[in-house]
Amino acid sequence: MRGNNSFTEKIKTLEEISETVEELKKKGKKIVHCHGVFDLLHPGHIRHLAEAKEKGDVLVVTITDDEFVNKGPGRPVFNHRLRAECIAALEYVDFVAINRYPTAVEAIKKLKPNLYVKGKEYSRREDDVTGKIYDEEETVKSIGGDICFTEDITFSSTELLNIHFKVFPEDANDFLQRFKKEYSAQSIIRRLKSLENLKILVIGDTIIDEYHYCVGIGKPQKDNIVATKYLYEERFAGGTLAVANHIAGFCKNVHLVSLIGGKNEYMEFIKSKLHPHIKAKFFVKKDVTTVVKRRFLDPSFLTKMFELYFIDEFTLEVNLEKRIINYLDERLDEYDVVIVSDFGHCFISKKIIELLCAKAKFLAVNTQINSANMGFNLVTKYPRADYICIDEPEIRLAMHDKFSDLKDIVVKLSKIVKCPCITITRGHKGALTYFKEKGIFFIPAFSKKIVDRVGAGDACLAVTSLVAASNFSCQELGFICNAVGALAVLIVGNREPIDPISLYRFITTLLK
Repeated sequence: MRGNNSFTEKIKTLEEISETVEELKKKGKKIVHCHGVFDLLHPGHIRHLAEAKEKGDVLVVTITDDEFVNKGPGRPVFNHRLRAECIAALEYVDFVAINRYPTAVEAIKKLKPNLYVKGKEYSRREDDVTGKIYDEEETVKSIGGDICFTEDITFSSTELLNIHFKVFPEDANDFLQRFKKEYSAQSIIRRLKSLENLKILVIGDTIIDEYHYCVGIGKPQKDNIVATKYLYEERFAGGTLAVANHIAGFCKNVHLVSLIGGKNEYMEFIKSKLHPHIKAKFFVKKDVTTVVKRRFLDPSFLTKMFELYFIDEFTLEVNLEKRIINYLDERLDEYDVVIVSDFGHCFISKKIIELLCAKAKFLAVNTQINSANMGFNLVTKYPRADYICIDEPEIRLAMHDKFSDLKDIVVKLSKIVKCPCITITRGHKGALTYFKEKGIFFIPAFSKKIVDRVGAGDACLAVTSLVAASNFSCQELGFICNAVGALAVLIVGNREPIDPISLYRFITTLLK
C-alpha cells in the first residue's frame, strides 16, 4: 500500500515539515496544526480535521508516537505508521508527522502554527486529566499563535475500540461493562485526586535493587555452566523506598522511616531517588549491610537467570530499637495512614509491631514472603490491621492452607488479624477484595501483558492503602488495584513509580 500511494509522501519528519511551513508562512499562508493519537480513524476525526482545514491554508497533523500513547496496556491498537497513513489519506490534510516527544509542546515549538486546533471536548480545560491542554495553549501563545476548538460531533476512539475490538480479556470486558454502570472515570479520578492532603507515614525495609544485564556466550570447556557476557546494569530504589515513591505521586505529605546498614549505606543514591514530597528518617545499624538484591538478566526478554542477596540477619539491639520506638511514638498521631512494607529483613521487630498496632489511626500492612524469609514473615504476626494487601501464596502460607477456597481463607484471616478490609492480588487472575460489611468481590485482570513483575505488589499496596483509608467501595478498591497492577507490570523493576496521570488516563480508557 505504502509504495503505490502518493498520500504517504505527506508523511515527513517534524524537522522537514517545520522548514516547509516556515517558507509557506513567508508567502502569507496560514498554518493550522492538529495533534492526537488517532488510534481508530472515525467520523469525529474526519469532521474535526475538515473543520480545522477550513480555518487556514495548510493543515499539519502530528501523531503521538507509540512510546508515548499513555492509555494503558494494549494501546495503541494500531502502530504510529499505520495511524499516520490513515490521516495522510485524507485529502484536506497537507502534512503528517509522527511526534517523537511525550507531548505536543515540542511539535508546536517546531511548527510554530498560526492556529492550534483541538476538539470541543478540550474546551473545558479542567476536564483534561493530563492537564496538558494548559501547556499546549501556553506554548502556542508564546510563539505568537492562537488556539481554538472545533464544534462538530465527537466520538471516542477508545470507546469504539473497547466495544468492537475486544481489547480486554472477555472476563475483564464483562466486569467493566457492569462496573461503569455504577461508576464513572471522572468520579473515580476526582476521588483519587482528593487523596493529596492525606498525611502518610511509610515504614519498612530499604532495598537496593540491581539489574545486571548479560547474555549467554556458551559453555566453558571444563565446567558444566553457562558463561555470560556482562552488558550493563541499572540500580533502583526498591522495598519501602519504592512504596514511598508511589505514594508521593498522590500525596503531598509523605514521611518514610527505615533502616540502612553502616557498611554500605547508599545514602546519596537513596536521596537522589526519593520523590521531593518525601521526608525521610533513616536509622543506621553500623555493623550490617544495607540490603542489596542483585538480579542477573538477559535483556532480550528480561529473562532472569539468578539473583544474589547482600543481606545480614540480625536482631535490633535494645538501644537502637528504643530510639526507633520513641521516634515513632512521638509522631504516629500526626498521620492519617501508616503503611507497613514488611519484607522480613529484621528491621520491624515485635515491639515496633506492637506500637504500630496500638497507635496508628489507620494501619495498612503488607508482609512479603521472599527467598530470605520463606515461612517466617507472615501477616499473622500483626495482631491488628485496618487494611491488608498481600498475594495469594502469602495468605495461604500465613493460614497454613494450600487447598481451601480462597474466600474462606480470607474470612478466617480477617478474624485472626481483626482486619475489616483485605486485598489479595492474584497475578493473571486479577484480585479479590474483602470488606467485612460488604462481602467478597473478584475483579479480573485488565491486561495479560507483562514486562516485569518485580515491584508490582508494592505499587498495589501503595495506592490501594490510600483508597482503603478513604471510604471507596469494595468494587472501586479492586478496580483501582488491578489498574495499578496492569501499569506496574509494564515497568522494569522499580525504574519509575506509578504516575498518577498515567493511571487517570488508563482509568479513562477502561471506562469509556
